[in-house]
Amino acid sequence: MCGGEFRDLVRGGLLTGARYGELARLRCKDYDPRNGTIHIAESKSGRPRHVYLTDEGKALFDTLTADKPRDGLVFVNSVKRRKRMADSGAWGEGDETKLMRAACEAAGLPHLGFHQLRHTYASWLVNKGVPLGVVAHQLGHSDTRMVERHYGHLAPSYVADTVRAAFPALGIVDAPKVEPLRIRGKLG
Repeated sequence: MCGGEFRDLVRGGLLTGARYGELARLRCKDYDPRNGTIHIAESKSGRPRHVYLTDEGKALFDTLTADKPRDGLVFVNSVKRRKRMADSGAWGEGDETKLMRAACEAAGLPHLGFHQLRHTYASWLVNKGVPLGVVAHQLGHSDTRMVERHYGHLAPSYVADTVRAAFPALGIVDAPKVEPLRIRGKLG
C-alpha cells in the first residue's frame, strides 16, 4: 500500500529489522553482497553490528545499490531532494510518519509506526524457532533479555522443542507394555 522510495524503505525494515534511523544513514558501501550482510555502523546502543540477510534481502540490496556510488545512500528521499530541503536526499527524522499513516489507512490497518516493522521482523524469527541469541544479534541487543521480554511469549514451545531435539535417546527406559484402550461404536 506504499510505493516508490518509501516502499523500498519499508521493505528494508521488514527484511533487516533495522531501525528507521539506521536505514536512513545506510550507505551502499555498508552492503556486502559477498557475505550477504549490511553493516550498521551507528546504532542506538552505540555498537556497530552486521545484519545477515536472506536471499530476498540480498536481492533488495543488490537492486538498491546497483549503479549508485559506494558512498551514496541506499535509501533516498527524492521528494526532499527536489524541494531542496536536503542536498543528499536523505530521509530525515519524522519523514516516514505521514507516509506510514497513509499506507496504513490505504491498507485498512490502524496506524502503525515504522518501528513496528522491526517488531514484525523479530516476531517472524521467534515464531520460526530461531534461537533468541540470534534474534538479539540481528537486532543489535547485547544479550537476550530484551528479546525474551518482548518476544519470548511467541514461542512458548521453544525450550521444550530445543531440549527434545538436542538431548540424545539414552535407551534406559523400556517401551511401555500398556495398550491404549480402543472404544468401538458410538458413545451415546
